[in-house]
Amino acid sequence: MTILITGSRGKVGSTLLTLLHEAGAAVRAASGSPDRLSLPAPVDAVKCALDDPTTFPAALDSVTSVFLYAEASQIDAFLDEAGAAGVEHIVLLSSSSVLDPDAAGNPIAASHLAVEQALAASPIETTVLQPGAFASNSLQWPWALKSTGAIDLPYPGSYGDPIHERDIAEAALAVLTRPPLRGATYHLTGPETLTFAQQIAIIERASGRPVPFNTVTREAWKESMAKYMPSAFADALLDYWASTDGSPAPLTRGVEELTGHPARTFAAWAKENADAFRA
Repeated sequence: MTILITGSRGKVGSTLLTLLHEAGAAVRAASGSPDRLSLPAPVDAVKCALDDPTTFPAALDSVTSVFLYAEASQIDAFLDEAGAAGVEHIVLLSSSSVLDPDAAGNPIAASHLAVEQALAASPIETTVLQPGAFASNSLQWPWALKSTGAIDLPYPGSYGDPIHERDIAEAALAVLTRPPLRGATYHLTGPETLTFAQQIAIIERASGRPVPFNTVTREAWKESMAKYMPSAFADALLDYWASTDGSPAPLTRGVEELTGHPARTFAAWAKENADAFRA
């Protein structure tokens, strides 16, 4: 009963791999760059680039379950190979962005939605995890602090539901190891809804240093990000932040229902990662 973990270099995938290994499960770590993985001795690594179907057969050989990142470009080929290999269950790491009414037209949500739809049409049993914003998104801010001395925010009053990556990994562990939980879709959030400004205040308390920010226009922020993301993605983010400006995010108990404990707070995440903001 081998479980394939795609994206094993990512925070969620690497944490899940460790949890499964500690639980005694047979796991295989998959990555586009398996040589860069650091794994427990009994765990095998295999090359699996989700945009390269030639890597699928070896990765899926003798696999019964898969933890899958939402890469849409070759999802049909992946599912064909998974079916041929005898895969019985896929856990998809999707996104709560697919819940938006205009998800199909949103470049951020569209790829996740396309993978969800492909899995829904597949005979392979599927469990979908739909987390909101990762708490670790805040790790983009230390770079801004080092380069300009402040964070530029077009909507500091935009609310989110930051979720600790370990909670996502533990939710995935639950659905991979407890068959009665399979086959459902779970919307996962953090335990509180916080604005960007509130998140920054929490990081200040955890790190013991000021974290200044500037309120900037949409246009100025988009221009500053032009080297790092496509225009359509920047517009999608800006539109989302505008829609949640002053509007608290809806919360769920999905993490607690799957793991048996409340979701970790953003303050807990900030304490664990405070050193990133002290450098």
